[in-house]
Amino acid sequence: MRKLDTKTIIVASHNAGKIREIRDLIGPLGFEAKSAADLNFVEPDETGTTYEENARIKALASAKASGLPALSDDSGLAIDALDGAPGVYTANWAEREDGSRDFNMAMEKVEKALDEKGAVDAARRTGRFVSVLCLAWPDGHTEIFRGEVEGHIVWPPRGNLGFGYDPVFQPLGHDVTFGEMSADQKHGWKPGDAEALSHRARAFKLLVEQGLVL
Repeated sequence: MRKLDTKTIIVASHNAGKIREIRDLIGPLGFEAKSAADLNFVEPDETGTTYEENARIKALASAKASGLPALSDDSGLAIDALDGAPGVYTANWAEREDGSRDFNMAMEKVEKALDEKGAVDAARRTGRFVSVLCLAWPDGHTEIFRGEVEGHIVWPPRGNLGFGYDPVFQPLGHDVTFGEMSADQKHGWKPGDAEALSHRARAFKLLVEQGLVL
């Protein structure tokens, strides 16, 4: 695996929530993080059918545009009763006709789909958040890391912290949703910690353990 030889990295995202969480994770390692949004990079079309494909598309676009290594995240909510949906199309479920995203609407879509399946008890509302991080270099080299966290879908939504579908996802072993957790509780992992909770933090833990950034 190729190690980073710079302390400046591009966060290949225009999603404010993802940018914030990735900055929280890489900040303690001494990185200066600039985002694709800060640099006004055009968002690439996510034409992949897997998290890995879309993560590569985003990371490579920012790496080549900046001439610097770039770190992207492609993530989603996979619900067992919905055969893994919304999955790689998680963000699409939030899209409105004007191109904006409304995650309250998306959570209502999820709940309606579960109701149509008769998935009313916790045992039938299981699922997981998936995060695939891609670290890309301008020459096209990439490294991929995948993290997952199991849980179940709650209704109504609880909490106004986090972003996206966080208010309806209660991770296994916890009695609060991601939307009710502080940033440190959800993804506050740092080198030396034995465990990471969120899917994004688990993927980042793998990246660090492979020695790419230390």
